[in-house]
Amino acid sequence: MSNLTHRSVRQLRLALLILIFALVAAAQQPLTNDSIVKLVKAGLGDDLIVSLVQSQPGNYSLTPDDIVRLKHQGVSEKVLGAMIGKGTTFPAITPPPAPVSAPAATDSDLPPNMDIGVYFKKGGHWEEMLPEVVNWKTGGVMKNIASAGIVKGDVNGHIPGGHSRNSAVSPVEVCVYTAEGVAITEYQLLHLHEQKDAREFRTVTGGVMHVSGGATRDVIPFEGKKVGPRIYKVELPSVGAGEYGFLPPGALGAANSASIGKMYTFRLVE
Repeated sequence: MSNLTHRSVRQLRLALLILIFALVAAAQQPLTNDSIVKLVKAGLGDDLIVSLVQSQPGNYSLTPDDIVRLKHQGVSEKVLGAMIGKGTTFPAITPPPAPVSAPAATDSDLPPNMDIGVYFKKGGHWEEMLPEVVNWKTGGVMKNIASAGIVKGDVNGHIPGGHSRNSAVSPVEVCVYTAEGVAITEYQLLHLHEQKDAREFRTVTGGVMHVSGGATRDVIPFEGKKVGPRIYKVELPSVGAGEYGFLPPGALGAANSASIGKMYTFRLVE
């Protein structure tokens, strides 16, 4: 009868252990000092409690005073050793998703690998607008821009060749990548007049010659929208078929300027 009673007690303790283990595992709550004391007072053996300590997350307070207190409450050195070996851990917590901020106001439809220059869209793809060399004629005398000085009055630009190598269909979308410190308003859109074997235009502005007055009969107004640092998009107005070009600023500012003699030309086909 005594053996049966002892067996029943062991089975009850085992069932209690299984129940506690299942509850702890299901809730995924970390074990604490109080949890260990409750298991000890329930009569569970050291081996079983150590197994729980090793298999479950724990949040223990293990200062010298806490250890002394646990010892007085019946926690064995074996269990205390398991608690110290486990340390203080916390269950993994999934952080809340970061708030989604509005995308930056940038234009993703830009030419790839951009460098300073002018680009135009053709057939749904961006192409570089190849520049041409400009010669200047003032007072009836042709001067190469490398030697031309500041001349007040009308200035005629002369580009060899009857047509630009760049052709586009109206309406055309243009993208301009400017040099540091240069705005799109410093560029000029010019209508080129076709001659026998050349194209010509007339203009004088502060951005080109650093003088005032003179003829600007071939200048076409346009607007550029800034879509990135030094990047502007230009929707060309309906200007009709013909030869055109973007004249960058400082074309006659200095003989060794990177923009001397350049005009970004194109032929517009309607």
